[in-house]
Amino acid sequence: MEILIRDEHQGDVEGIHRITASAFRDAPHTDHTEQFIVQALRRAGALVVSQVATSKGEVIGHVAISPVGISDGSCNWFGLGPISVLPEYQGRGVGSRLMESALTELEAKGAAGCVVLGDPDFYGRFGFRVVAGLVLPGVPAAYFQALSFGGDLPQGEVAYHEAFAAQA
Repeated sequence: MEILIRDEHQGDVEGIHRITASAFRDAPHTDHTEQFIVQALRRAGALVVSQVATSKGEVIGHVAISPVGISDGSCNWFGLGPISVLPEYQGRGVGSRLMESALTELEAKGAAGCVVLGDPDFYGRFGFRVVAGLVLPGVPAAYFQALSFGGDLPQGEVAYHEAFAAQA
């Protein structure tokens, strides 16, 4: 299967919404608002990286990266997610390709690092790891990880963009 990763285009917006809703429909540990989060991030101009995966011209996956705040004052840190792949394409490397491309673009933009909330086994493959003293309140520490692009790792509480509270 040939997969192309590219930046989001205006014409991709409806497909991204559909993909995100579909990808998280049966997922545990979610309130199923991911598609609304992406919309709210887009409206706020907070999608620092927004890439899609295509196969045969069809959008089959999406990854979003947006700014985060850290209580220690660390600057230029971002949060990865949501990342979505249509269920029929999951387990075929699409998510990994999106991850690699998005992180490469984020680092090229001069980011200090990135945080993610999710499966430690999946995200650990890309260099993310639990950092003692870096927390996202209300979530198990094992599922909140960070990746530095060369500098010091921050310490403190992380706050995602207010768009992560979107419900519709």
